[in-house]
Amino acid sequence: ERHVRGKWVCAHCQTLVQAPVPAHVIDKGLPTAGLLAQVLVAKFLDHLPLYRQEHIFQRAGMAIARSTLAQWVGECGAQLQPLVDALSAELLRHQVLHADETPVAMLKPGNKKTHKAYVWSFCTTTYNPIKAVVFRFTETRSGQNVREFLRQETDTPWTGTLVTDGYSGYNATIERGVTAANCMAHARRKFHELWANHGSQVGEQALKFFGALYDVERAVADADSPARLDARRRSRPIADALHQWMQQQRQKIPDGSATARAIDYSLNRWVALTRFLDDGELPIDNNWVENRIRP
Repeated sequence: ERHVRGKWVCAHCQTLVQAPVPAHVIDKGLPTAGLLAQVLVAKFLDHLPLYRQEHIFQRAGMAIARSTLAQWVGECGAQLQPLVDALSAELLRHQVLHADETPVAMLKPGNKKTHKAYVWSFCTTTYNPIKAVVFRFTETRSGQNVREFLRQETDTPWTGTLVTDGYSGYNATIERGVTAANCMAHARRKFHELWANHGSQVGEQALKFFGALYDVERAVADADSPARLDARRRSRPIADALHQWMQQQRQKIPDGSATARAIDYSLNRWVALTRFLDDGELPIDNNWVENRIRP
């Protein structure tokens, strides 16, 4: 990228004035904002590792070492941190959030093998006009990572409703005032696996109950919160019937079986799974945030 900087001399005092150098993302760096954006988008959105980008640039006649690309990514991350902080603060203004974590392979310098790290995602719901999402990388799956993001150990902790998949690491947030809402899709998935893999009649019957619940949700997906809550009155009898049916089936099934585990998963989380029935702002499941992190 070529920049032309004008120079002017005062006719009286001979003072020389030159136009300032245009601001760069990396101070005194060679890469333009466009090139840096290309590297970041390729790495984080298109999932192209830096070593592949190095080869791509080589084919185009540009020798850019992956170590240089890595340095650019790090410096861009530092420059973007205020934006991340502002987006995080905006998320914590809302009373309903999704949260999810997914494992990623991490290779530390000097190690010859990878170990499991995690990317956490926090976002507003599909019903919220503000579609915001924040990703956080951590080396562990500890619930402390969630508590830190929600600022629960500060004077102004977040105390809204957190929609999750039911992972136990989120439980510590409940002790600090957060309301738990669990994902109905996760509960349904366990019965679908029973039916798809084993032809289970219990799984098939459960899917019919879940299907009835989701029929109501699809009908009010674009409605406002009061209309959605009003429509969910039709879902309450379905949910109650599903709960009673699960309790009856559980008494007939021996401990340790796949069917018992599927039923126990739902029964142990029933209050959190059905919390959406009493709040029109809550989604029925956690699929929205899972799709935010999916490639």
